[in-house]
Amino acid sequence: MHPSPLQLVSGSDRPSQPHGPLQQVLLNAKLYPVYQPIVNLADSTIYAHEALIRGPAGTPLHTPDCLLRAASEENLRFEFESACVVSTLRHWGLMRNGGRLFVNISANALVRVYDLRGREGLLGWILDLRVMPRTLVLELTEHERVDDMDRLAEVVREIRSAGVSLALDDFGDGHSNLRLWSQLKPEVVKIDKYFTRNISENGDKLKTIQALQQIAMIFGSSLVAEGIETAEDLRVLRDLGIEYGQGYFLGHPDRMPLKYLGVDPQRVLAERQVAVFPELSRMSQGGHLRSLSLLNAPTVTADTPNDKLAEIFLDHPTLHALAMLEGERPAGIINRVSFMNEYSKLYYREVWGRKPCGVHANREPRLIEREHSVDELVGILTSQDQRYLVDGFIATDNGRYVGLGTGDQLVRSVTETRIESARHANPLTFLPGNIPISQHIERLLKKQVRFVACYLDLNNFKPFNDYYGYWRGDEMIRLLARIAMEQCDSQRDFLGHVGGDDFIILFQSPDWKARCERLVADFAERAMAMFDDAARASGGIEAEDRHGVKRFFPCTTLSIGAVVIDGSQFSRAEDVANQAAMAKHAAKLAGEGLLEREAELPQGGLLRP
Repeated sequence: MHPSPLQLVSGSDRPSQPHGPLQQVLLNAKLYPVYQPIVNLADSTIYAHEALIRGPAGTPLHTPDCLLRAASEENLRFEFESACVVSTLRHWGLMRNGGRLFVNISANALVRVYDLRGREGLLGWILDLRVMPRTLVLELTEHERVDDMDRLAEVVREIRSAGVSLALDDFGDGHSNLRLWSQLKPEVVKIDKYFTRNISENGDKLKTIQALQQIAMIFGSSLVAEGIETAEDLRVLRDLGIEYGQGYFLGHPDRMPLKYLGVDPQRVLAERQVAVFPELSRMSQGGHLRSLSLLNAPTVTADTPNDKLAEIFLDHPTLHALAMLEGERPAGIINRVSFMNEYSKLYYREVWGRKPCGVHANREPRLIEREHSVDELVGILTSQDQRYLVDGFIATDNGRYVGLGTGDQLVRSVTETRIESARHANPLTFLPGNIPISQHIERLLKKQVRFVACYLDLNNFKPFNDYYGYWRGDEMIRLLARIAMEQCDSQRDFLGHVGGDDFIILFQSPDWKARCERLVADFAERAMAMFDDAARASGGIEAEDRHGVKRFFPCTTLSIGAVVIDGSQFSRAEDVANQAAMAKHAAKLAGEGLLEREAELPQGGLLRP
């Protein structure tokens, strides 16, 4: 007689009499897995599958949410998790599938299984189910607080030594945190779908993921973007350089693992088009920590007794650490988990309870002045010393203690501040300025895309601005920005504001010429409303030229100089910008609305080997 799923994992007999619907499902082994593919975004191959559990079809316990709710109500959380793992591995082993398998398990359940079976017992059990440990990835689904982080880290080291890998699920949803990432250093971190869904329209989410990429580089983790549901989001994540993706657009959960990626996602991943990254929604607030919310926490000195320190931690259960001061200045930081682990040991209170707590302090805490610049903060994040992720940091004002912060707060603060300072938007139109324009050109050139660089400039704008005043001049510039946006495909075409009345459009739309012609015609028609009746009747205004001589100027129109760029022939954004500027100059001299000019290779010929 084969052992039950619960016995296989827990090593114990299940209750002889069922008392609830979920227990009945577990007794009859009615759980089964479905598999959702995890795709390599660089080569369109299936990297792995995540196993998702299902209950009996057509019953109230079919969906994962209902199963989890029943497990909580029937107090069978561990038994349910155990049965899920057993069902998944048994099914996978029977299929003899050679790919990687991601299996969900909570941190506390993982520790408990390991404590019951040990390293060799767990390894033998996995092999008995015909699953190779090197193909197994345990995905930590943290829906509750980890009871003992240090013990979890020990268990992870042991199972990793047996060839099993680790993934951190739903990073950013409030359960998975930086300390888990820092201490466990998982091979894979899955980004919560909140940050990936509609990323093609949300610059804040894009910048957050770019910050996560920097952290992943520090810890050597690969990133999986969850929740990919549209081609537009896939393009952005692909061009960001995210390694792996998962979501309905790439593949739905199914009883059988997917062997090959579908036609639509393959087409998106193979296309030469470069995604247009969304811009941020808010203006810069400066590059310092003044806006950071700090913990106004109690402090201790080196002479504070250990019993008093423990009392403070117990009275403030959310505190991750305490600052140790000498006068007004920080002298160290005491980590809550490290101290409480020591304090809870046998006879510790009797022997050490009244003695000074200074022995537990990190005497070289991370100190951050509230006037630190963004660059200094980025230096902290990328430094070799990563203890701030566990201990947090002490904030100071001219060297005096002002509060505590967490590693999460620091990363979030740096991310938000860099977001704001990196926007480089034109303050009049809020369109991307010179730096984002150059960055997008560089991305086009790196992928060797064929695109069209169009330089837009208003004819006779200065006389209009002088005659009607800067307020109406600004209105005309904003009008041009609106009309240009109307003629751009937001997923293909990049619109930037160089400055003044100069704009640039980087077209990937094949009908770019028709779009430009409509842009010239629409502007000519709608700009006439900004002139007074007399000017419209005469076709222009009397104003002073650059030499102070009064003469007649026709109504303001638009010139566009266009140049087709073969991305394989250029390597510098500066050279592309120069080509567009020369095309604009030729268009203005010719007096035409749209003029296409042939690209000239930079001096010395091709810039690419």
